[in-house]
Amino acid sequence: MANVSSKKQAQSIDYHAIEAMESFNSFVKKKNTFLFSITAVFLILYILLPILAFQPVLQQKFFGNITGVWVYSAGLFIMTIVLCTVYVKKAASFDKAAAAVLAEYQAKGGK
Repeated sequence: MANVSSKKQAQSIDYHAIEAMESFNSFVKKKNTFLFSITAVFLILYILLPILAFQPVLQQKFFGNITGVWVYSAGLFIMTIVLCTVYVKKAASFDKAAAAVLAEYQAKGGK
C-alpha cells in the first residue's frame, strides 16, 4: 500500500515547474560544479600515477629504500580520504539547499 501512495505523490509533482525555478537551476549548477571539480581532481591525480611512476622524479629514493612512487601512492590514499570528507561535509549543505528549493516550490502552490 505504501508503494501506491508514493506513486500518487510522485504523479502530483510538477517537475517542469521545479526545473523552471531559478533557485533549482542555481542549486544544480553549484552542485554540478563541485562534483565535476572534485571528480576531475581525483581522476587526474590517479591517472598521473602510472604516467609518473617511470619518470626520474618518482624513481628517486625519498626515505631509505622508499621511492617517490610509494610516497605518491600513499598520498593518493590520503587524498581519497580528504576528498570523501569534503564531500560528506558539502553534501549537508546540498541537502539544505534542496530542501529550500522544495519549500519554495511548495510555497508557490506545488504539492
